[in-house]
Amino acid sequence: MTAEIIPTDAGDARITWHPADEPRLVLAVSHGAGGGVEARDLRGLAAVLPAHGVTVALVEQPWRVAGKKLAPPPKTLDAGWRGIWPAVSGQGLPVVSGGRSAGARVACRTAVELGAHAVLALSFPLHPPGRPEKSRAGELLGSGVPTLVVQGGNDPFGKPEEFPDGAFRLVEVPYGDHGFAVPKRAEITQERAVAILTDAVVEWAAALG
Repeated sequence: MTAEIIPTDAGDARITWHPADEPRLVLAVSHGAGGGVEARDLRGLAAVLPAHGVTVALVEQPWRVAGKKLAPPPKTLDAGWRGIWPAVSGQGLPVVSGGRSAGARVACRTAVELGAHAVLALSFPLHPPGRPEKSRAGELLGSGVPTLVVQGGNDPFGKPEEFPDGAFRLVEVPYGDHGFAVPKRAEITQERAVAILTDAVVEWAAALG
C-alpha cells in the first residue's frame, strides 16, 4: 500500500494504492460527501480485489485532503476526478471508475469523457431521502459504459426496488443502509453484508475481461 498526492484543478487529491500482483484492471474508487476512504465498502474492496487481479486506487477528493467538512458542488467534484485520471490510467490497464454515493454520481457523469472501462456505483443516491421526485436516475442511465450498482436494501437515498430499468446491473445488500450497515436484528451479519458486496464486485469485474 502506497499513497501519493495528485495536483488537480480543484486542489490536491490523494490516491492510496492497493496493488494486485498480476493486475488486469484498475478500480479507481472515491468516497461520498459525508465520509472518506475509510468507509466499510471501500476498505472491503481494497482488501479483497487485489487477490483477483484488480489494483484498487482509493481516491480522496481535494476537499477531504484539505480538511474541509462539506463537499463542494458537482462541477468541482468532477474537476477533482478528472485531475486524478492520468495517474490511474497511467498503468496501461483498463480503468473502472467507481465511487460511493456522491462519488458514484461523479463516476457516472464522467465515464464516457474519461474513457472509463466500466462504472461501479456503490450506494447510488437515486434521490434525497424522502424526495423521490428529485430523481438522479439520468446520471446513472447516462453512464454510457457497463455499470454495476450495489445498493443497500434499506438505503433512504433509494431502495433497490425504486431504481428504473436500464442498462446496468443491480445487486442488493439485504438490510443495508446508505453505508451498508445492517441492524443487529438483521438475518445477516455485518461481515456477511460486506462479503455480499465484495463477492458481487469480484464476479462482475471478472466478467469485464
